[in-house]
Amino acid sequence: MKVLFVYYVPSGGVETLNRQRCRALRLAGIEGHCLYYGWGAGIQNSVDFPVYISRNDIEIKHILDSNQYDAIVVTTDHASFARFSMLGFKGKFVLEIQGYGPKEVARAQLTAAMPYINQYASALLNPNTPHIAALFQELYPHKPQFNFNNCFDTTYFTYNSYIHPEYPVIAWLGRIEDNKNWREFLHIGHQLSQHVPNLRMWMFEDNHLSVPAEREQFQQLIAELGLQDRLTVRANVSNGEMPYYFSVIGDSGGFLCSTSKVEGAPYAVLEAMSCRCPVLTTDSDGVSTSVYHNATGKFYTLGNIQHAVQEGLELMHNAALREQIRAGAMQHVQQAFNPHVYAANFANMIHSV
Repeated sequence: MKVLFVYYVPSGGVETLNRQRCRALRLAGIEGHCLYYGWGAGIQNSVDFPVYISRNDIEIKHILDSNQYDAIVVTTDHASFARFSMLGFKGKFVLEIQGYGPKEVARAQLTAAMPYINQYASALLNPNTPHIAALFQELYPHKPQFNFNNCFDTTYFTYNSYIHPEYPVIAWLGRIEDNKNWREFLHIGHQLSQHVPNLRMWMFEDNHLSVPAEREQFQQLIAELGLQDRLTVRANVSNGEMPYYFSVIGDSGGFLCSTSKVEGAPYAVLEAMSCRCPVLTTDSDGVSTSVYHNATGKFYTLGNIQHAVQEGLELMHNAALREQIRAGAMQHVQQAFNPHVYAANFANMIHSV
């Protein structure tokens, strides 16, 4: 069986997901390929399966004809169903939602998608994101729906012991845009530094996808809070380098701080957990399958900087709780996001629709 995964650009969590699942699905005898419409920073990550980059109909038709896919899984771009159908695809269409950002955007997009989903989609898929699953049930009760965790290969992306910094590091990963809530991270770091004077802040971003106006505000806030000497911003770090960073952040006594307003199923959180880097996060909906408070990570209330500082200090200073969370998180990722389980769930979905 062959499956084509389609997304706009190879970047962020979707690129990570596609790279991980194309390998995992081999366990179920499924060959996965990827098609992106344009270039993205994730293209630097090494893969051992076909990846196509094109928005040209003639090129896409050649890809479809030469591979004869059994199914196409489109992430977000519901309008492409009509395009692929016009280009001669006769197999199954699956619409996958990994997150739209704000919940009102998710509702608007899934409502607008009705003509396409009703005509073309064989199934709807999401990684156990509560607000997306609820919208699926409300808007498309007649469509087969599948909700199961994404996969994560903990043998490839895992903890290693390195020489780590003498100072504690708190980290953030995302795009400089409102939903990722970079402002809150800067404020948390600024206030946390009042209690931890040698604190350092590392931010990892894809600068190809930032919003220019937000970028300007980002630089302004760094200056206002006087974070220039405390903050390091790294752009477009390859996925293969991130186990090193997450491992040293965890061993430094720091943590990953996820400040997102709404998330689908954030891979950065799983990556940190797999590398024994504790996670402090907002309850951004999609993290509910990975983070359990004081067991596999910590939650703080969105917008409440003092609460974030309080939880962050406990994570840094309560050694017993910190080690319990680090061990529990690593074990949880190994079990709940197992590639074998994902492959079985995915194969069942394709065979049943």
